[in-house]
Amino acid sequence: MNLISTYIVPLFVLAIILYGLKKKINIYDSFLVGAKEGLVTTFHIAPAVIAMVFATNLFLNSHFLEFVFSFFNPVLNSLHIPISILPMAFVRPISGTASLAIMNNIFASYGPDSFIGRLASTLQGCTDTTIYVLALYFGSIKVVKTKHALSAGLFADLMGIISAFLITFLFFGT
Repeated sequence: MNLISTYIVPLFVLAIILYGLKKKINIYDSFLVGAKEGLVTTFHIAPAVIAMVFATNLFLNSHFLEFVFSFFNPVLNSLHIPISILPMAFVRPISGTASLAIMNNIFASYGPDSFIGRLASTLQGCTDTTIYVLALYFGSIKVVKTKHALSAGLFADLMGIISAFLITFLFFGT
């Protein structure tokens, strides 16, 4: 298997080159056109990426989540839901990198095989970075009417969060 993974990319590139030669396509010029389009795309999405990173860092460094979630601590304790998972559940639709950092902190504090570690892993797989995707991709093509896409995406994330909790409680208990 390791041998296959070592050669798969070079074989794929060779197949593209052979296909281009067969179709009598100038491969080098086509590559340059694609590289140019990639750079243009990068410059179009860069402002949206920078804005999302700035906003996410500002939000996380404000410690607003810890303050809000402290009020829910008695209810969450009675439901056996660890409060440490809530920042990850809340941040996941905004930023995948931030949620991975929170999950890494959970792993460091509790261990990956703990209940909360398994819950964090399941949560990471059951949700998506909806707001990030909307801001990045819709922002790069200048779509401003994202109301329905946002509500549908956040609803799907909510169902993913609920599913992650249910699946983890079902398979791993508390």
